[in-house]
Amino acid sequence: MRDAGFRFDIAMTSYLKRSIRTLWLIQEMLDQMYLPIRTDWRLNERHYGALQGLNKKETAEQHGDEQVLAWRRGYAVRPPALAADDTSRPDADPRYAGINGLPDTESLADTLLRVTEWWDETLVPLLRSDSRLLIVAHGNSLRAMVKFLDQMSEDEILEFNIPTGIPMVYEFEDNLSVIRRYYLADDDKLQSAVDEVRNQASTKAS
Repeated sequence: MRDAGFRFDIAMTSYLKRSIRTLWLIQEMLDQMYLPIRTDWRLNERHYGALQGLNKKETAEQHGDEQVLAWRRGYAVRPPALAADDTSRPDADPRYAGINGLPDTESLADTLLRVTEWWDETLVPLLRSDSRLLIVAHGNSLRAMVKFLDQMSEDEILEFNIPTGIPMVYEFEDNLSVIRRYYLADDDKLQSAVDEVRNQASTKAS
């Protein structure tokens, strides 16, 4: 992004530490540490409910390979919810104090609903004011955004993988219709990164 001359007005990210730290690294690399940062939980990664914190082996042993595959790769399938007394529930976390409607499990379809709500409430006014936005989020919240913006089908988004660490750029018309989406990487580097994410997803789902 630095070599391409990108300058931003506002930075946006989730409430999760890994995305906030990634944003800081990007800002430092761009020499744009002065950017105002807006955090929003709706950019968080998809909530996997009671599966959160379990590794692949533990999850498969408890629920079976076929069920785990359905949870991870199904569009509207939710994993088991966190128990009401689970101390890892978002509503027990001080970061989310005062926020209503926090999920205790989510499908990709649920993630799409909160991301599109964020788009309507937050992004649309900023884009209409010609703000240049730097957004750092997570695989599934970004996939949900791509599904919405590119009008992908459920089947298409399930096969779509976003490469880690490669900037993705959207350009919009004045009416906010998409002009184009592209990555800041050559074809070989991009394909290698996409394949890596695809292989990780296959390993997690198998």
